[in-house]
Amino acid sequence: MTSHPLASPFASPNEASHRADNTAVVFNIQRFSLHDGPGIRTVVFLKGCPLACPWCANPESINPGIEQLLDPTTGEATPAGRRHTLAEVLKECEADRPFFEESGGGVTLSGGEPMMQHVFATELLQELQQRGIHTAMESTGHVAPRVFDRALDHLDYLLIDVKHHDRDAHKRWTGGYNDLPLRNLSRALERGIRTQVRIPVIPGVNDALDDATAFADLLRSLGAERVQLLPFHQFGERKYTLLGRPYRMAGVPALHPEDLVDYRAAMVHAGIEAFF
Repeated sequence: MTSHPLASPFASPNEASHRADNTAVVFNIQRFSLHDGPGIRTVVFLKGCPLACPWCANPESINPGIEQLLDPTTGEATPAGRRHTLAEVLKECEADRPFFEESGGGVTLSGGEPMMQHVFATELLQELQQRGIHTAMESTGHVAPRVFDRALDHLDYLLIDVKHHDRDAHKRWTGGYNDLPLRNLSRALERGIRTQVRIPVIPGVNDALDDATAFADLLRSLGAERVQLLPFHQFGERKYTLLGRPYRMAGVPALHPEDLVDYRAAMVHAGIEAFF
């Protein structure tokens, strides 16, 4: 697999990505989420991802541009993504403040990789914190260090994926090496950011017991103590059809927590608290 051909998130803040009107392409704003950080959360999904994981459940997030989801049966087209101003997104988030205050929740940036639109994302995090709203981000970690560090300045909670413990296997399956995710995870832990590490467990990719042990050894070396296991599922399969793209995981059976009892136990035995 070659490196992902889409735009890089590593541009200087002074380059063209820094728009005076500060807008971003958003493909969803999801309310009342309970699985993307503490409390009840509003999740802002930003388009663009530097990786190309074949199991991605949000394939419409990968391309940073606005696309069309075309139903081949009805011919109906639905846009995937719309350009929003910072003020528009802040207004949407502010509307849910009563739920944040009641539950200890807040706003989570997700994607794709939110830092593909790093100027917008970082300024949104900063504005939210200044308004007293808890901030979180779901990240691949495949982000330039200076960009990632800038986001950490305004982040209360980080959810970060470690997709493979082996550098070459990470490149083969995702299109990028794991150097950046591991560096950025280590940096977040050093800075004392509340961090939730997650491992998407994928059949034939990283689901062997040896993988579980290797993950545990790697995470302990970085100072991580807990990991959430995300069993592979097929929930995003239809989106590939709507986008006119092949789905490489077609026919691969989904995993469930009961399938990963031994996997979890191997991680616990190796010193990492693993949970679903």
